[in-house]
Amino acid sequence: MLDISPAEWTAILLSLRVAVIATLVATPFGIALAWLLARRDFWGKSVLDALVHLPLVLPPVVTGYLLLLSFGRKGLIGSFLADHLGMIFAFRWTGAALACGVMAFPLLVRPMRLSIEAIDRRLEQAAETLGAAPWKVFFTVTLPLALPGVLAGMVLGFAKAIGEFGATITFVSNIPGETQTISSAIYSLIQTPDGDAAAGRLVIVSIVLAIGALIAAEWFARRATQRLHGN
Repeated sequence: MLDISPAEWTAILLSLRVAVIATLVATPFGIALAWLLARRDFWGKSVLDALVHLPLVLPPVVTGYLLLLSFGRKGLIGSFLADHLGMIFAFRWTGAALACGVMAFPLLVRPMRLSIEAIDRRLEQAAETLGAAPWKVFFTVTLPLALPGVLAGMVLGFAKAIGEFGATITFVSNIPGETQTISSAIYSLIQTPDGDAAAGRLVIVSIVLAIGALIAAEWFARRATQRLHGN
């Protein structure tokens, strides 16, 4: 039951690769957007907040189709990137990373925003009073205090990326060795005669990864609370 085949290892390692890349690329954008939503009031803020959380409520297939229309080889963005930068997303593992990043983004941003909102603004104002530039206040005061929340968001985003299926298979299909992640491999195996054992192994791996990520996210959330409240 636990004898994982080379093909299964390929799907597991590809899933980890895609999830790590998606999380690392999305994190800087998530931090910036979380800070903007937490610290600034502007016209259209509620609309931006709704757009950030839209992948949570849209059917994943819809998100994948929109990515295909935008970043496909004939899409407006995809054709430009392919022709001028040589970057192709559709039916490539890079497209799987893009789809996973988009689907994980709301879960990544939310803990970061809450962590920044919980920081006492008087600490930032004190640094500004002492002559620190806004960027220096962010990197020396805000970001260090929000770090546990940032890490919690990254872990949750990683967990979501590991389990993503609908948007990924719609955007990049299910190509073994190229775009076949754990979720799409399970989908293929349960439709294959005698594939139950292999599917069961991948299900166990998925459960272990998900539980580990959730435990880590909870630990980081508690660390954030203790750090902010001095407990």
